[in-house]
Amino acid sequence: MNKTQQIVTASWIAVSGNAILALLKITVGIISGSLAVLGDGIDTFTDIITSLITLFTARIISKQPNKKFSYGYLRADTIAAKVLSFIILFAGFQLAISSIKQVLLHQTNQMPAPIAVYVTILSIFGKYLMSWYLLRKAKKLNSLMLRANGKNMQNDVLISFSVLAGLFFTYILKIPILDSITALVVSFFILKTGFEIFKETNTELMDGISNNEVYTQLFEAIKECKEAYNPHRVRIRRVGEMYVISLDLEVDGTISVYEAHQISRKVEDSIYSNIENVYDIRIHIEPKGNVEEEKYGLDERDCK
Repeated sequence: MNKTQQIVTASWIAVSGNAILALLKITVGIISGSLAVLGDGIDTFTDIITSLITLFTARIISKQPNKKFSYGYLRADTIAAKVLSFIILFAGFQLAISSIKQVLLHQTNQMPAPIAVYVTILSIFGKYLMSWYLLRKAKKLNSLMLRANGKNMQNDVLISFSVLAGLFFTYILKIPILDSITALVVSFFILKTGFEIFKETNTELMDGISNNEVYTQLFEAIKECKEAYNPHRVRIRRVGEMYVISLDLEVDGTISVYEAHQISRKVEDSIYSNIENVYDIRIHIEPKGNVEEEKYGLDERDCK
């Protein structure tokens, strides 16, 4: 099963799981008269939309390169993750505002029927399993949008848990203020998660990389080829989960074009062997000692 198929499968599992939980919570919310559970069910229904976003994006990623997008459609993963980061940020702001209102207006949540509490506990376990599955798949496939969706469901677990904690503080400990404080703390955590995903997508869309160790691995790989000198003007960017590498390389100026090409191939093979997820390597060959005015890229000294 290729990457696209695995993302599609993971997305369908998330859609199905959220659909079951949403239907269950909405039904119990109506039967028990719990507006909190009903609202949670509606919120879970919106999570189906986020999973459909990843499902739709997986179809886009699988499209072949063309004249308009010669690098392919892999960055659709990053764009989808940015959309999901806005959804996470919105949820965080919404929870923070409602928590602050509770503190200022001295509001307390009403004690729901026992069945509503049981459904909330079931939802916590269900959401946790889905978030664990999506985050595991995201790590395996190096998919930013799956990670964002997994984090979104992880946040749902925190929100549901904070509701249960609030009921405990209000009706068992008789300290309702702790309910609002707990929700406020959870909202800050959710906002932090959304901001981190937003920032990471910015790095990729700006042709940057988060893992600077790749540069160190690159220079070490080039050193394995003794005929290659002074790698410079090195640029690495991500396209989806893959790296695109460009660099200038010096060789003995007296050798033939064929020999220079063979050195270039050796360097490419070494890079592919030492760095995972390399999409493409472009090497510009120069005679040893060549000096040119260069604006972009790094050399080994810049990476130390």
